[in-house]
Amino acid sequence: MSAPESIFDTPYRAFLFDMDGTVLNSIAAAERIWTAWAVRHGLDVATFLPTIHGARAIDTVNRQHLPGIDAEAEAAFITQAETDDVEGIVEVAGAAAFLKSLPAGQWAIVTSAPRVLALRRMAAAGIPEPATLVTAEDVKAGKPDPAGFRLAAQRLGVEVTDCLIFEDASVGIQAAEASGADLVIITSTHDYPIQTAHATLVDYQAVEAHRDAEGLMRLQKT
Repeated sequence: MSAPESIFDTPYRAFLFDMDGTVLNSIAAAERIWTAWAVRHGLDVATFLPTIHGARAIDTVNRQHLPGIDAEAEAAFITQAETDDVEGIVEVAGAAAFLKSLPAGQWAIVTSAPRVLALRRMAAAGIPEPATLVTAEDVKAGKPDPAGFRLAAQRLGVEVTDCLIFEDASVGIQAAEASGADLVIITSTHDYPIQTAHATLVDYQAVEAHRDAEGLMRLQKT
């Protein structure tokens, strides 16, 4: 991994973005749905809610080890509820314009959300749909496993270690670290401070991407 400041002006073949909390803010909607679910199953909401971010619904359900439930059915219920409720979902400041400035074949979104939910949330937030989108259905193991990031790089025709990953949540950060790629963390969507040795950005308002004659992209502060 690079030292934090060295991600700026470093050449990358592609940028890989998490979705929730990284290019759009869906925390309020997600926490509405998961709070109701947690209460119904007798979980401690305050302890439970911080664990949902960045993970697939099926993995979140399975981690609770609740007796007598159908985890697949519970995850499907959550996904439908989240698809129906997009109130208050907005872009992370500057994200849509930043993504639109990138060459279509050099960026991807890698999300723990199912495809239908990902498309719904991106539309609600005004985030452009990427040519390469890796969703929950595309991998056998969700974050913190790096499989999603590796698959996105493969689909873009590059090595994952030649990519810069944008993340926000603990399990996504772990997945990015495991992939071997460089990492920058978006900090504006969470109320609690993120303690990290990685490079951080509040949002996308003070950065630009520049593509050189060889087709490599560099993240630069404005």
